[in-house]
Amino acid sequence: MTSLSDPTGLSRTGAPAPVIRMFGWGMLGALLAFMINNVLVVAFGFPGTHALLTGEGGSLGWVHALIYAAAIGIAAAFVVVTPDRALRWDADRVHRFNCYLIRSIFWAVLLVGVVDAVIAFMRTESLFSYFMDDSTARFFGRARDVGPYIHTPLVVLGFVIGLFTRTLGFHWLALLIVLAELLIVISRFVFSYEQALMGDLVRYWYAALFLFASAYTLFDEGHVRVDVLYAGFGRTTKGFVNAIGSILLGMTTAWVILGVGFNGRQSIINSPVANFEVTQTGGVGMFVKYQMAAFLGIFAITMLIQFVSYLFEAVADYRDEPGHRDHDAVTQ
Repeated sequence: MTSLSDPTGLSRTGAPAPVIRMFGWGMLGALLAFMINNVLVVAFGFPGTHALLTGEGGSLGWVHALIYAAAIGIAAAFVVVTPDRALRWDADRVHRFNCYLIRSIFWAVLLVGVVDAVIAFMRTESLFSYFMDDSTARFFGRARDVGPYIHTPLVVLGFVIGLFTRTLGFHWLALLIVLAELLIVISRFVFSYEQALMGDLVRYWYAALFLFASAYTLFDEGHVRVDVLYAGFGRTTKGFVNAIGSILLGMTTAWVILGVGFNGRQSIINSPVANFEVTQTGGVGMFVKYQMAAFLGIFAITMLIQFVSYLFEAVADYRDEPGHRDHDAVTQ
């Protein structure tokens, strides 16, 4: 599986498409502003954009509005200064960034999964007491310590590795899930040994595989289409349908997930992440539940980015521009 489209056959310039490019890049600018504002709300106690409507928060509410205006303004300025940029070129650039984001997160969940599983095993079997004093050993038993001081550096390392690799790693992640399941079977039925951390590791990697692979699956037309009409459409008609679907179905769904998941400090994503939430078996399991909550947000972010790329490609197909990618779509 290749992680990047081949840009050698793409032309950097093409027929102007200011409206659709303004919409697509503006969508990405709004996404960036949304995530920056979310960090300000959760980490620094800013009131959020709703403060502009309720009058709460004073001048801090305007900070959020200015961030949106700046991000969308920069996106609009980019479109204005590149009026002849080809849609397929833009689509490829957006897709390439998404590939970097996805493969970096793959490395992050790989590193965190392995390291946290080892820590959980040593904590469960009380092995830390053989190597360190009690106060240091208790450090590895607190999610609020393990999360920021062990998980976070590993996530950063994953993004650094993502700069130097080109594989998305889905097939390797699938193999690791199989090996983790095999370890559970062997340890349970051969050695009569099982710990909660073993199931946690499988669920952690399994969630990452399905949620993070969805964006690339969209790029490769791997999602199932339950549509008896679509298969018979021509290229331009398919482009029109894909463009409308990207906006009305894909992007709106992604924004609903983002809006609900990041709606304030006590939302279903922000709260677990901010508190480094663990499962009820956290004492003998892995400290990754808070990251699995974040997976939902990452899924929506990567899908929204990919839908922008998909929109550019669809409009280029509708306009019958050169550079169309042939692929075998999965249909039903």
